[in-house]
Order: sequence, then C-alpha cells, then structure tokens
Amino acid sequence: MRIIITAIIIYFLSLSSFWILGFTMAKADTKSEAIVGHVITQVIQGNDMDHTEVMTNELAALIHKFSIEISSVLLQNMPNILDSISAQLRLELDKQYKCSLQGDYKNKECS
Repeated sequence: MRIIITAIIIYFLSLSSFWILGFTMAKADTKSEAIVGHVITQVIQGNDMDHTEVMTNELAALIHKFSIEISSVLLQNMPNILDSISAQLRLELDKQYKCSLQGDYKNKECS
C-alpha cells in the first residue's frame, strides 16, 4: 500500500511540474516575436547589443525565404515563360526571313 501511495505522489508531482514548466516558459508563435522579445529584454536589462547584426541576420533570412518562394513560382510558370520566349523567337525569325526575301523593296519592318 505504501508503494502505491508513493507512486501516486511521484506521478502527481511529475505531472504538476510538467504543467508548471509548460506554462511558465516563454512561448512565441513566430521567430520575429521571439527576436523582438529578446531585443526588448536586452534593452531593459541594459545589455549592449549589436543591432546591425540582428538586422543583417533578419534581412538574410527574409532574402532566403523570398528566393525560395521566387524559385518555386518560377518553376511553376516555366512552361508559360518558355512558350512566350519561343513565340517571340518565332516572330523575330519570321520577320528576318520575310525581310531576306524582299530584295530591293523593303517595307517599314525591314528598313
């Protein structure tokens, strides 16, 4: 009986410590909230901080995210881009061919 009561007490202590630690830890939903919170606490505590390094790292992260998004959009639209380039090339080649056939008389497009 004594072992069961000890096990129950240990169980409830571990469960309550889990809940206490779970609710007292700082939680931020986004990276930017965590960084802003860190900067604010450092300013309140009076610690020196290199703000340019923080901004440089944040800009690098944003550029990385933007480049990944651009590459995925570019890959999704690649067939449309290639179709428009090939259409422009065909038009230019047709124009050059027509101009080469005209000889002495050249219209406005070929002059």
